This record gives sequence, C-alpha cells and structure tokens, in this order.
Amino acid sequence: MSRNATPLPQLEQDRPTTGGGYFVSNYPPFSFWSAEQNSAALQALQQPPQPGTPLGLYVHIPFCRKRCHFCYFKVYTDKNAAAITRYLDAVIAEARRYAASPFAGGRPLKYVYFGGGTPSYLSPRQLQYLFDGLKQAFDWSAVEEVTFEAEPGTLTEKKTATIRAMGVTRLSLGVENFDPHILKINNRAHDAGAIDSAYGWARKAGYPQINIDLIAGMLEETDANWHHNLERTLELAPDCVTIYQMEIPFNTTIYREMVESGQTTAPVADWPAKRRWVGEAFTAFEKAGYAVSSAYTVVRDPQRVRFVYRDALWAGADMAALGVSSFGYLSGVQYQNDKDFDSYIERVERGELPLRRALAMSDEERLVRRFILPLKTGRVEREPIRRDFGIDPVDRFAQPVQALAERDLLHVTDDAVVLSRDALLRVDELLPAFFLPVHRETPSH
Repeated sequence: MSRNATPLPQLEQDRPTTGGGYFVSNYPPFSFWSAEQNSAALQALQQPPQPGTPLGLYVHIPFCRKRCHFCYFKVYTDKNAAAITRYLDAVIAEARRYAASPFAGGRPLKYVYFGGGTPSYLSPRQLQYLFDGLKQAFDWSAVEEVTFEAEPGTLTEKKTATIRAMGVTRLSLGVENFDPHILKINNRAHDAGAIDSAYGWARKAGYPQINIDLIAGMLEETDANWHHNLERTLELAPDCVTIYQMEIPFNTTIYREMVESGQTTAPVADWPAKRRWVGEAFTAFEKAGYAVSSAYTVVRDPQRVRFVYRDALWAGADMAALGVSSFGYLSGVQYQNDKDFDSYIERVERGELPLRRALAMSDEERLVRRFILPLKTGRVEREPIRRDFGIDPVDRFAQPVQALAERDLLHVTDDAVVLSRDALLRVDELLPAFFLPVHRETPSH
C-alpha cells in the first residue's frame, strides 16, 4: 500500500473558470474504467451479495425539452413517444434481469433515484407504466427514499400529485435561478413563473421532502441576482437546498463556443466568486435555521431530512443502474452502461447487460473511496472505517491530513476528521490529495 506524498493544491485566490471537470463524483476516476473490465461486473452479477449490504436503484431518464448550455449529461431532446416507450421497455427489462440475478439475492430496495435528463418530462401514463414495471421486478416494501428530479416547466398539478401517489418521497426541483433573463440565456426550458406553480403543487401534494437546486455562477450571474435567488428560496422555505458551483466540462455548449471563439476562460464567474456566493448562501440559510449538511446542501430539519441515496452509496451500498449511460455499483465493481441510445436499447433487447466500462476495485481503492466521498459532508467518522478496513483513516492518510490541518482546513477529533468551512467550500479541489498515486490528476478548472 503506497504512502507516496502528493503536493497539495496551491489554492489560488484568483483562479478563473476554464474548461474541464471539477466536481469529484466518484473514485477511482472514470478515466481508469475500461471495457476490458466489463467481465468483472458480469461476474459480480452472478455472485450473492455481501451480507448486510443494502441495495439501491438508479434510473436514468434522458429526455429533456431543451439542452441547457452548461449541461454535460446524456440527454435527448428529439425522441418521440414510440422511442420513449421502447426505452422504458428496455429499462424495465434491465430491471428484471438485475432482480433475478444472484447479486440481488432477493434483497428489498433501500432507495430509488430517478435522475436525468428530466424524469418529469414523462407523461403520467408513461410514469405509471415505468413505476409498475419496476415494482413488479423489485421488492419496494422496505424503500426508505424515492427521489425524483423535476424541471418546473414540465409539471402540472395533476402530474405532481400523480408522482407523489406513485411513492416519490423527495421531489428535487431544478430551479437553478429565479431570474427570467438568466434562465433564458443559459437555455433553461422553464421560465420564472413555472417555479412558484410547481412548488405550490408539490406542497399541496404532500411530499415529505422538497429540494430546490441552485447553481452559483451561471452565465451573467451577479451579486445582486445571487442575493435575490437566496431571498426567493428562503421565502419558499424548501426542506432542502442543493447549491452547485458552475463548472464547464468539455462536452457543454459553453465550452464548444469557447473553442470556436478561441477563448480559454469561460464567460462565467471565477472560482473565488462562486465559493463566496455559496458561503454567503450557507450563512443566510443558517441564520434562517437551516443546517449545512454537505459542501452542496443545507437542510431545514436535520433530524427529519436525510439523504439515503447519497449516504448509503458513499458507505458502500450496492446500486443497480438502469438506462443509457447510467452508473452502478456491484459488490465492489463500479460500472457504466452503454452511452448510445439505440445501442443501449438493442443490447437489452438481445438479452445483454448493456455495459460500456467497469472497474473492479482493490481493497485500497475501496478504502480511499469510502473516505473521500463522505468527506464532502464535512465530517468522516473514524470508527466505521476502522471496523470495515482494519485501519484508522487518520493513520492511513496521515500526510494530507497533517498538511491540511496545518492550513486550518481540517481538524481531527477522537471520533472524526472534520473540515473547516473554507475547506468544505473547495472540497473537490482538495480530494485528490487523498487519491492513490496512480490516480492523482489535479481537477481541471
């Protein structure tokens, strides 16, 4: 097990936003996954689960009314009803295959997450068809959380109530910004008027949790606009608010236009401004009684509002991934589905598992993943890692822990490793310090 030291990031105070990814969504990095390891995922599917390991389900719905200029997900804006029905049939067939495998082991689901794209793009009839198919495949009797992403302009009062009646417990509204002009120039499909309507319908339908997404640093974001976004969100008083700092991955419209015009700096706020805006948001919400629960989230009632999907997955829960380009986790093997719409469907229809790439993790890689992903919450408990891996994370990561502690970015208690507020606001910049040497690549800013 290597302990090679790594230089910590310089933490520049004036770094502009350039092209490339910043957000650390998984570990090891996706560039180390490969088609050559797909066989490991297939083998994992034929093995019984590790005792006591929860099972979750991720369902990717890749349809949208428009593609946002900053979007880097696999989405389609040109599919008709026949293509959508064929896709839903493939997702249900894929679910049946997972549910019947030794890997599932008859386990009931702990959580279900519908992401996109825009799950709420589907009609009530299409949604009912999908939910019925998934519930016939898997046991939903022990589900603790069903999350459903929604674009406000796709909701009606009837659809919002229908989604709740299907068992969704957490509705996540992709608001992003309340300003009509900023929504328009970023190519968001909804307008400002749709936000209040969608939120009102969601409250009336009785969702246990309503989340609002915001993005700090959209095209033409200003201090005044950002503060208005915070005021409007506080007026609505959602159960949870998720705030992302705008990044410009290479497959976005914004980056393509940068290349065409010869620009290297993105036409959005720099990283210090985005961190400042998120910091101001945390302060404003804390004054209103919310608690900061991660680098991206605040919650109104920490005793009631939990993130089952996030916490279970980061702690090593299994997750079957359904749909084009979706990501899953099978007993220590990470994988991604085929990224092509037609190929994904055709492979499922042939009875294949539509894998694109996978990675069978070593024990050391699993340990790093188990430590760095929960670090995004600002606090990692030491005892669960000692119990599961036989080593204290403070000892295993002694060099970066000490270096960050010397900068007052974290401190160690008898029970946990705890990040400072400044560290939490730049956590994705710090995480590579804990990577194994072979995986150390400074995130592109």
